[in-house]
Amino acid sequence: MSSYLRPRIPGASVFFTVALADRGSDLLVREVEVLREAVRATLVERSFRIDAWVVLPDHMHCVWTLPEGDDGYGVRMGAIKGRFTRAIRRSGLAPTLPPRNPYGARAGRERVGPRGGVRVGASPDLRDEAPVWQKRFWEHHIRDEEDFRNHVRYCWINPVKHGLVERPEDWPYSSYHRDG
Repeated sequence: MSSYLRPRIPGASVFFTVALADRGSDLLVREVEVLREAVRATLVERSFRIDAWVVLPDHMHCVWTLPEGDDGYGVRMGAIKGRFTRAIRRSGLAPTLPPRNPYGARAGRERVGPRGGVRVGASPDLRDEAPVWQKRFWEHHIRDEEDFRNHVRYCWINPVKHGLVERPEDWPYSSYHRDG
């Protein structure tokens, strides 16, 4: 197990990449309103400034600036991921694990993990539900104004990079429409 420690810089601007566990899914754009509500609820609970955001089918990128004296970006991202996951599970849209074969193992075991998908301590109701998000996220603390501009542009150009649209303004799930 790695012992990675995330930087703790109060008031920092931070770039994120956050991905679904199923990288071929379109869940984020299909359920973008659920994601937006998770973000709104988190903003009410713990404010931060959204400098850029783009939601793609199976991942998202964003740039946030935290309030002065606050370094809790991980708590905020965890809250967004948790709220989205709970809402998706309540709606019945959560991904499921492959069915068990007659011997108790799951089909498609390569996707399940060492315990056949049964999480230690998980309630019996959750044992057949696959994770919605990848366990962690990638973050980069913005160093200066040029780095900030580059990461905001990266958010906006990402749908073009993935071949989803020809121009950033054509992608509907982007803060480009607010700031571009």
